Amino acid sequence: MKSHTLLRWPRTLFARLAIILCIGLALAQALSFWLTMTERDQATTNLMVGYIEREVASSVALLDRLPAAERPQWLPRLARRSYEFVLGPGITGAPPDARLSALVAESIAEGIGTHYALTANAVPGSRERMQVHLQLSDGSPLTIDIRPMPGIPLSGWLPLVLVLQLTVLAACCWLAVRLATQPLAQLAQAADALGPALKAERLPEDGPSEVARAAKAFNAMQDRIAVFMAERLQVLAAISHDLQTPITRMRLRLDVMDESPQHARLQQDLQEMENLVKEGVTYARTLHGAEEVPFRIDPDALLDSLVLDYVDAGQRVSLRGTIAAPLVTRPQALRRILGNLVDNALKFTGAAEIAVSAPQDGQVSISVFDCGPGIPADQLESVFEPFYRLEGSRNRDTGGTGLGLAIARQLALAMDASLSLHNRPEGGLEARLTLHNLV
Repeated sequence: MKSHTLLRWPRTLFARLAIILCIGLALAQALSFWLTMTERDQATTNLMVGYIEREVASSVALLDRLPAAERPQWLPRLARRSYEFVLGPGITGAPPDARLSALVAESIAEGIGTHYALTANAVPGSRERMQVHLQLSDGSPLTIDIRPMPGIPLSGWLPLVLVLQLTVLAACCWLAVRLATQPLAQLAQAADALGPALKAERLPEDGPSEVARAAKAFNAMQDRIAVFMAERLQVLAAISHDLQTPITRMRLRLDVMDESPQHARLQQDLQEMENLVKEGVTYARTLHGAEEVPFRIDPDALLDSLVLDYVDAGQRVSLRGTIAAPLVTRPQALRRILGNLVDNALKFTGAAEIAVSAPQDGQVSISVFDCGPGIPADQLESVFEPFYRLEGSRNRDTGGTGLGLAIARQLALAMDASLSLHNRPEGGLEARLTLHNLV
C-alpha cells in the first residue's frame, strides 16, 4: 500500500511544494469561508430574533387594541417575510425541537409572555415552521405562524470572487515555488553537464544569499576538480616520460645480449610495460576530456577505412549495413572507441563484425559482434572499470592491460554517447555504441 502511495506522489520538488502549498491555501480559504459564514449566520439569527421580538410585541399589542371587526384587514400589513398572523387557533403539534425555532419561541415568550399565555409547537413539513398560540384580551385566539430564516442568501457573485481569489493565490504560490526551485534545477543541470571535459557553464553567483552561496561553492568545486585532474594528468605524463628512458636503456642492453629464453621474456615484459604506460596516459587524458572539436563527417567512409585497415593487416573484420547520412561527431574519438571494441573481439575470438543502420529518432547505434563465450551477466559493467580483467591468471597475452574498455567508455561519455555490453542469445558478445544528439 505504501509503495502505491509513493508512486502517485510527484517526484519533482517543484510539484510537491506546489501541491502542498495549494492544498494548504485551499484548506485555509475553506476554513476562513466557513468561519465567516458561521459568524454571519449567527449575527443574522441574533438580528432576526431581536427584530421578531420587537415587531411581534408591537403587532400583538396593536391587534389587541383594535376592534374584532377591523383585525382581519390589518393582518396583511403586519405580515413579514418570516412570519404572519392568523386569527384562529392554528395547528397544534409537538413543541419545537429545532434550535432556531426554539430560539424564536423563547424570544417571543420573553417579549409578550408576561402579558399573554403562550404555547408554541412545531408544524410538520419539509421546511422548518412553528406556530405560537395565544388569546387576546377579549378571548379571541391569535396564532403567529413563523418560518425562521436560517441566514441571508449568498450573493451570486461571491462564489466567482472566491474562485478568482483562489486562482490568484495558486498563481502566486506557483511563482514562489518556481523562484525557489529554479536555482536547484540550474544546479542539477550544471552538475549533469560536468562531464570528463570539466567545461560546464559556471552558475551565476547572484540572487538570494543561500542561492548565491550554493552557486559560488559549486563553481569553486568545478575549479578544484579541474585542478586535481590536471595535476593527475601531469603526474601520469611525467611518469610516462621518465619511464621511457629506463625502458629504452633496457632495450639497448637486451639488443647486445645473447639470444636466450630469458632474453625473449624480458623483451615481452618491456613491451608490456611500454603498452601499460601508454594506455595509462591515454586513459588519464580521456578522463580529463577530449579536446577534439565535433564536426560533420561521412560515417560510412570512416567505418570502411577502419575495416580495410584490419583486413589489410590480415584480421577477420567485416562491416554490415550503412548509416547513409552525415553525422556531427568526433571522428578520432569514434575511431578509437571502435578500434578498442574490435581489438577486444579479435583478442578473444579472432573475428569481429561491425553492424550499423540508418539513424532513428536522432540516434545511431554501432554494434561490434563476436562469437566468443560472452561475459557473465554480473560482470557486464565491471569490465568497464580500469585494470579489470576477467581472467584470474592476469595474463596480458589474452587479458590485455584492462584499460581498453575503460578508455572506450570515457571517450563515449565525452562524445555524449553511451556504450554498453550485451550477451547475444545465439552466443557471443555485442558491444553497442549509441550516438545521441547528431543534428
